[in-house]
Amino acid sequence: MKVTIIGAGLGGLTLARVLSLHGVDVEIFEAEASAAARTQGGMLDIHEENGQVGLRAAELMDEFRAIIHRGGQSVRVLDKDNSLLFAEGDDETRGRPEVDRGELRRILLESLPEGTIRWGMKVTGVRPLIEPAHGVEGSGEIEGREVEGRGAEGGAVEGREVEGREVEGRGAEGGAVEGREVEGREVEGRGAEGGEVDGRGVEGRGVQGGAVEGRGRYEVEFADGTSVTTEVLVGADGAWSRVRPVVSGALPAYAGISFVEIDHRDADAEHPGPSRVVGDGMLFAVAPGQGFLAHREPDGSLHVYAALSKPAGWIGQIDFADTAGAKKLLADEFAGWAPELLALIAEGDGELVPRTIHTLPTGHRWDPAPGVTLVGDAAHLMSPFAGEGANLALLDGARLGEAIVAHPGDAGAALAAYEEEMFARSERAAADAVAGLAMVLGPDAPHGLAGFFAAAGE
Repeated sequence: MKVTIIGAGLGGLTLARVLSLHGVDVEIFEAEASAAARTQGGMLDIHEENGQVGLRAAELMDEFRAIIHRGGQSVRVLDKDNSLLFAEGDDETRGRPEVDRGELRRILLESLPEGTIRWGMKVTGVRPLIEPAHGVEGSGEIEGREVEGRGAEGGAVEGREVEGREVEGRGAEGGAVEGREVEGREVEGRGAEGGEVDGRGVEGRGVQGGAVEGRGRYEVEFADGTSVTTEVLVGADGAWSRVRPVVSGALPAYAGISFVEIDHRDADAEHPGPSRVVGDGMLFAVAPGQGFLAHREPDGSLHVYAALSKPAGWIGQIDFADTAGAKKLLADEFAGWAPELLALIAEGDGELVPRTIHTLPTGHRWDPAPGVTLVGDAAHLMSPFAGEGANLALLDGARLGEAIVAHPGDAGAALAAYEEEMFARSERAAADAVAGLAMVLGPDAPHGLAGFFAAAGE
């Protein structure tokens, strides 16, 4: 049995690592040109009940412990007047150590046999292979059409896709968010089974004659004109997955929250005011519908997310090429906030980076599909306010790998076992993310959040 993984994120890499440990033939196809194609920055808190379970299955706990950011679990909660409502240091006993996302990805990449990943392989379409019934010729196709990205209101689907940096902390962790992108256009399909095939400009074309699906095998087509035929296909390709339309018509929907990312380099020396405000770990300075989420990174820099409850089109109206003008517009949204907090905007280094938060429906699932499944955000994209995105991806990859190993030669049984467990845990986490968003930026902010942390520490 050969396993083909689309996407070299945390979930796909963990799956490949577990499979390779057990001698299962595996390959990864990744759209980016190399591991260094873009910054993989941002902090993650890796939970002992899920993310660390995945890393343990991958036999990478020693490497994980070596990259832990000591002090990163510290947390501060402020109101808009810069009044401290809650503070707690990092005593390294909470089971959620902080690591840099790029470093975590590095140890996973380095754990794989050379040649496992094929870089620069952008998927343009996935089509089920059709076998003729009773000698009647058949054909079927699911074709991915690339739609040019046009900012927050542009129905952007594939072009200029940007993965967001994680915001760590119990109660808010920025997950994979899409830069300037909202949900893609739904295109009705005339599929082989008569149902709709939709998602990001993906069109399903029907089967001619008495053709039937060919044993769960798919042909994956790439932008360079090549293709591969799969035995087991795994979509680990994130929020705007090209594989998801094979099993589900669900599309990510805007969650009503937009982020603007701001960096402060060498904070202690160059930005002492913001450095004091953020502290050693995670900062939540929040009010109903808006706030600042920030963290200190291992290199001493600060990464800040200005979060605002806004309509989907709001962020696309800002000219982020004009950094000074964008900073003024953003600061105007926080009129009346303490000067110490407004400095998180004013003193930012470099360009501002806009993000919009998207989610799949809570409890997203699909009927069993022979030979194909999803992991990570492709399966259960949720808002970042439960801190579970990366953790679930790690656990998904490990559990799917273990299921495949436990059912040699029986992909159907392996996928069924994995999906039954995954659907249940991801539904719980997605519900927690909805509740977390309401707690962090809802009507009771910041007092509900401060109370949550205080109760958790008792």
